[in-house]
Amino acid sequence: MINNIRFKTKIIVIGAGQAGLSAAYHLKRAGMKIGPDFIILDDAPSAGGAWQFRWPSLTLSTVNKIHNLPGMSFQETLASNEDTVQANIAVPHYFDRYEKKFGLDVFRPQRVEQVSLHLNRFHVNTNTSRFSAMGIINGTGTWQNPYIPIYPGADLFQGEQLHTKDFKQAADFRGKHVVIIGGGISAIQLLDQISQVTRTTWVTRRPPVFNEGPFDDAAGHNAVALVEDRVRNGLPPLSVVSVTGLPYSPEVQDMEQRGVLKRLPMFSEITKNGIKWPDGKELEADCLLWNTGFKSSLQHLDAVLPKETTGGIRMAGRLATMVEKEPRIHLVGYGPSASTIGANRAGAAAASELRRTLGL
Repeated sequence: MINNIRFKTKIIVIGAGQAGLSAAYHLKRAGMKIGPDFIILDDAPSAGGAWQFRWPSLTLSTVNKIHNLPGMSFQETLASNEDTVQANIAVPHYFDRYEKKFGLDVFRPQRVEQVSLHLNRFHVNTNTSRFSAMGIINGTGTWQNPYIPIYPGADLFQGEQLHTKDFKQAADFRGKHVVIIGGGISAIQLLDQISQVTRTTWVTRRPPVFNEGPFDDAAGHNAVALVEDRVRNGLPPLSVVSVTGLPYSPEVQDMEQRGVLKRLPMFSEITKNGIKWPDGKELEADCLLWNTGFKSSLQHLDAVLPKETTGGIRMAGRLATMVEKEPRIHLVGYGPSASTIGANRAGAAAASELRRTLGL
């Protein structure tokens, strides 16, 4: 089976989201050719990365910001500048146009299941094929690895348990009591929408912090730097959002006036009919909606990624995309590059540094 390779190349880019496309653009700009020099694998059926799976009510006015991919503006692909355009339509359209403009042909759908090392080459097994390469740029992000913490009694709950990833529209919850769990931006957005059609309770592990000042590029870069420091020291990354706080937006102010921002501390267990706190207080619920984030989707790299005892991966390189103990692997969309602001810069750094490591 080891010799049953469909395609041999020099670099494999895994994932065609913001980070993966950015890396591919810079590889091609450096003179590398699709096919003999590098290929792009993506598990989605079409262009758009994780954006194509976001809920329909997420519009361009409610996302943090769509950062331009290198060489092509997002605005030039919009039919209008209306903020009501769905993000899960506009961004995939942009990515599709981008792939076509720069000739970034993507093998899809190709779900990478395992990467192994044989005779100094990485063997990449997908759901249908086998590939091999000298180096890997991994841009799988986090969308495929939703995180739900384990709480006692979770298997006893007779209601519905969902993750942010499962959300489609607020109307689906009409007539139900929904417990919104989490203190991030997604939790706030879904709390806003669902509270307008039904009863909600908001629960977080720690009191939320709202920032009234603008979240500009400087603030974004400062947040990225904090996350970067962790991964350079081999610690598991925190999300960029976790160190920025929440924007005190008009939507948040409206929620405050409607009384839906009355946050409760985290419960200690889940019961048959709801949730329970350490002091014995119980609350009945029909649905638990976990807005508890995502973890890096790196399971396919388990056999080749050197892990630290801290549970993280020690990163190096100009923008902390290089795996320090295996410089032939770059992780874009991990740690400081897990946001669109970090992904573009990381793609450029990874492409340059990996070419240098491989002597290409």
